[in-house]
Amino acid sequence: MIKSKYLHSTAMRFKVPMLIGLISLLLMSCKNEASSFSTDVAVNVSVQEVKKKSIEQTLVTTATISPQMESNLKTELTAHYHLQLNPKTGKPFKMGDQVSEGQLIILLEDQEYTNNANLEGAQLDMEISAMEYEKQQALFEKGGVTKRELVNSEKTLLTSEQTYENAQLKIEKLSIRAPFKGVITDLPYFSPGMRVDNGEAVLSIMNYSTMMMDLSMPENLLGEVKVNQLVNIMNYALPDDTLKGRITALSPAIDKEARTFKGRLKVDNKKQLLKPGMFVKAEIVVDQRDSALVIPKDVVLTEGNRKVVFVAKNSAAQKRYIRTGIETLNDMEVLDGLKQDERLIIKGFETLKDRSKVKVVK
Repeated sequence: MIKSKYLHSTAMRFKVPMLIGLISLLLMSCKNEASSFSTDVAVNVSVQEVKKKSIEQTLVTTATISPQMESNLKTELTAHYHLQLNPKTGKPFKMGDQVSEGQLIILLEDQEYTNNANLEGAQLDMEISAMEYEKQQALFEKGGVTKRELVNSEKTLLTSEQTYENAQLKIEKLSIRAPFKGVITDLPYFSPGMRVDNGEAVLSIMNYSTMMMDLSMPENLLGEVKVNQLVNIMNYALPDDTLKGRITALSPAIDKEARTFKGRLKVDNKKQLLKPGMFVKAEIVVDQRDSALVIPKDVVLTEGNRKVVFVAKNSAAQKRYIRTGIETLNDMEVLDGLKQDERLIIKGFETLKDRSKVKVVK
């Protein structure tokens, strides 16, 4: 009986290690199979060749844009209103018509005012004074008149010239002319021949081939923004068009309450895509590269304080630590870690590890 117990105990001592060894072998086998499985299965990815292109780093602000030249004209006397014909159309001028500098748009009529201006009489007085002065000059050279008489004649001529100029200015108040080349933006309606009051708004003209925009920027950008700096101008109504502008002036003063400073920019709008009063977005270019390696910003992963991307090479993923430069909303400049024409993985990169097998798909 004692011998039987001894044999059973001895057998158990041999079986337990064997059992543990078998379990260990099974676990290692499963681990190796799992490892082999994870290594052998290729991850479907999409790639994009790394290329050089231009990139700009911008500061974004918004504001309302205005024409560089704008004029609102009012009457300077009470008179009868006569809207003129546009020689291009043969019809009375209307809003939206293009006009040239000095073109007569509205003619005012008041006979009493015209008579009081006495333009023709002032012109005759000036001509008579001019002839008298010439006569006095000739006599003075011959000793026929004194220096005093010659000077009095010259004074009379100057007075008559000023009287004539004043008469011209008075008569000119009857003519409402375009002060510059532009577009009629407002033309209030008055019945032909209607008597309008002094100070009545009758015409608005704009030239918006060049636009101006006043900016209010946070004080921390004061050292970033410079005069002549390039600006991209966009409007939601023009999704496919980006216009170029430049900073023309900057204020060195900081608003104490808003903590902002003012700037002004000029926009070339020859195609008149921007309209006065539009609310636009201005992207101020603070840095730019004409030829840089540029990749999509959303493919960049982080490991601690390092930036990581994956490239596809020989059916495997390669981890690359990159150093970056200029960043935009969607793109990023790569200074180091990638080479031109390498195949950057842009889809399927989220679960990759270094040397993971990959299959490039569209």
